[in-house]
Amino acid sequence: MKDFARSDDPAVQAQLDRLARLSLPQGRFGLDTIRALLARLGDPQKRLPPVFHVAGTNGKGSTCAYLRAILETDGKRVHTATKPHLVRYNERIRIAGALISDAELAERLRTVLDAGEDLGPSFFEVTTAATLLAFAESPADACVIEVGLGGRFDATNVIERPAACGIASLGIDHEAFLLVPEEGTPDEPIARIAFEKAGIVRPGRPLVTQAYPEGAALEIERVAMAAGAPLHVRGQDWSASAGEAIEYADRHGRLTLPMPALPGAHQADNAALAVAMLRHQDFVSVSAEAMAEGVRGAIWPARLQRLAAGPLTAHVPGREVWLDGGHNPDAGAAIARHFGGRLHLVVGMLANKNPEAIVGPLETRLASLSVVPVPGSESHGPQAFGHRARPFDGVAEALAAVPADDLPILVAGSLYLAGEVLRANGQIPD
Repeated sequence: MKDFARSDDPAVQAQLDRLARLSLPQGRFGLDTIRALLARLGDPQKRLPPVFHVAGTNGKGSTCAYLRAILETDGKRVHTATKPHLVRYNERIRIAGALISDAELAERLRTVLDAGEDLGPSFFEVTTAATLLAFAESPADACVIEVGLGGRFDATNVIERPAACGIASLGIDHEAFLLVPEEGTPDEPIARIAFEKAGIVRPGRPLVTQAYPEGAALEIERVAMAAGAPLHVRGQDWSASAGEAIEYADRHGRLTLPMPALPGAHQADNAALAVAMLRHQDFVSVSAEAMAEGVRGAIWPARLQRLAAGPLTAHVPGREVWLDGGHNPDAGAAIARHFGGRLHLVVGMLANKNPEAIVGPLETRLASLSVVPVPGSESHGPQAFGHRARPFDGVAEALAAVPADDLPILVAGSLYLAGEVLRANGQIPD
């Protein structure tokens, strides 16, 4: 799997090879293993600076990017954990604003893998333990931590006293894990997704959310009430509307914020959630000026990212080439909203994802449809995308074959594919 990554550093690669031999035991859900592993490491999750913990189907990574940008603009030292990586595993762990060094990464992974050898931890449990260990041993003013899968049983859900928890947009994804039948959980799919995401809630600590359909909203309210957590819902406790600027309001007052530089109308929603999380907690103070500048300056690769001139885009000189790693219906809808006219689509999707999620919202606007494999992963062939789809061996070949016109080109369908595109174009995230 691409998740396991590769490194040019032999010491890091030795530990990544050990990681690659781990997997989640079939049918095992829960936090017992990660807690046992962390106990052997001195419980670093109990020694963290104030944590902002973010879950959601789409937008959680972008929300983390806004939180980090705002806090750093305010002069704060911030540790950040996001996932998945695009090119280098190091992207998952950012220490005080910088990607973890190869030397520290190799040492943290070795320590965790040695400590948990007999516990049978998963890739994600080892990654989380190494992240929390690195965070606990380097001073900082705040941590921003993105949930991986779901929330309730995600390995990051060992955080005990977050400054604030947030839930970004909700949709149906990872059904094989998040919709497994379980007694006492909601039957309605979107309500079950909400239940899983809301599992990050903690007693007495604020939970800040977007607005959701009734079933999902009621489930989040129920979970928050049961946990004794203050709930702050968009449209009830805070509001945000976007035009030429973001007009934000809550009980503390009003803010006028610039629109994000990140493309896509949905980014205003993600930025507003980050601001709401900061304004509904009492552990880290942030100025309104830092909020405005952070919203404007946040960077988040492979989310409606316009590619720069490079070896890959040289196949279509002078053309707009966009990259997005979205792979579920909500992501497809957001992409469709961004592109108002016709475009060329180069798509690669994992075999366990639904091609209609991306192609469906764009169907009437596609000038061409090229299908490529996702390197290192089982992916859909052209037959899954309909009779118009043309197969290519890779993105470079697909770009070279795009008709010569002025229409934009979008490469989409998988974050794994997005990582390969950034690598090939020389735009490695730093």
